[in-house]
Amino acid sequence: MKILKENAGPLTNFEVLDFLRSRGAKIDPMGCLGAVAASECKVYEYLLKTPAGSQTRESIYEFVKRSEGFRLADADKLNVMNWRPSSAADAYAMIEECGRRFNRDEHLEACNEDERVQEFLDMVKEVLPPPPPKAEAEEDGGAEPEPEPKPDAMQE
Repeated sequence: MKILKENAGPLTNFEVLDFLRSRGAKIDPMGCLGAVAASECKVYEYLLKTPAGSQTRESIYEFVKRSEGFRLADADKLNVMNWRPSSAADAYAMIEECGRRFNRDEHLEACNEDERVQEFLDMVKEVLPPPPPKAEAEEDGGAEPEPEPKPDAMQE
């Protein structure tokens, strides 16, 4: 592989996932032997479980276009595309100085910050697809519950 442009900029998780797909990465580690490194298959498998796993190039372009009115920095857009906030708390955590930026609309007129954040979240919900559902084992930490000791074993 030849690098054409070194450090062209940050990539979204979707772009990394798309690149790994084009290289032949698969979930089955045996299926991608030789095509890509095992670490690339692990990254691919992880990214499929994030919001990037359900995004499309069109949804990314639509988000970038519609987010212009919210005065987001490129890093903020990247965070939103990668993690898809679903609550005001998520938005405040992902977007630097969210309150200061969202207290003005696209015409720089003062507005209700909470309404503006909700407007942003509604746009995100409309444009970016929801993340793939998580498996039950992942939701409870992946650990199987330990069997309870039998009453007979406790009396010994």
